[in-house]
Amino acid sequence: MADLITVIRDQGNMLATAAEKAGVDAAVPTCPEWCMRDLVRHQGEVHRWATVIVRDGLSKPDVAPPPWPEDDQLVSWFREGYDALADVLERADPSLECFAFLPAPSPLAFWARRQAHETGIHRVDAESAVGVRTPFGRDVAVDGIEEMLFGFASRSRSRLRSPTPRSLAVRTTDTESSWVVHVDPESVTVISGEGDADCTVAADASSLFMLLWNRTDRSDVDVAGDGAVLDLWHDTMQIRWS
Repeated sequence: MADLITVIRDQGNMLATAAEKAGVDAAVPTCPEWCMRDLVRHQGEVHRWATVIVRDGLSKPDVAPPPWPEDDQLVSWFREGYDALADVLERADPSLECFAFLPAPSPLAFWARRQAHETGIHRVDAESAVGVRTPFGRDVAVDGIEEMLFGFASRSRSRLRSPTPRSLAVRTTDTESSWVVHVDPESVTVISGEGDADCTVAADASSLFMLLWNRTDRSDVDVAGDGAVLDLWHDTMQIRWS
């Protein structure tokens, strides 16, 4: 878990640096409905939301949103938020019980993981505004893929469904990690390891992580088989905490 807390700080710093460079009014290409101000406010709010849940051991996610600072204080406000979150995660009792919304060894492990990847993906968004895309470390990217597949995609409330059973194989080229995602009208099942599938996507772990979060397109990966299965993922896989 300590490694993931370091990821929160590192990715948060990279997001802040990109925001400073771009300016608060810059468009965010990976989130067309947002400018940089919207992105930084969102992630700063999420960090503070998570901080209160962990710090106070809340059993429900009902946290009042914080006030937004003026534009000239926005990035420093954001930096204070992720640093406070990391501090709270470091000091928390490992046996802490609090609200969490995906399977994890403990609520504390959940929040460290969730906030590491939340911050990392939005760091990609911030960097897209300045024409940069820093790759994720392999271990971080693989963990992020597993959170996406076994956490978000596999949830009963996931919108990823197909009237005809379809399958998507995901294979990293720089690690030994691979998965097969089976989609049918009722559910999504993910199996670790290689296997036959209607469509296979292969690339380095960082590119696959960004692809599954719809932060890059198929030009950055190798696609074999029925590309409509990958379209199904892009069209229906949406991330919600609730």
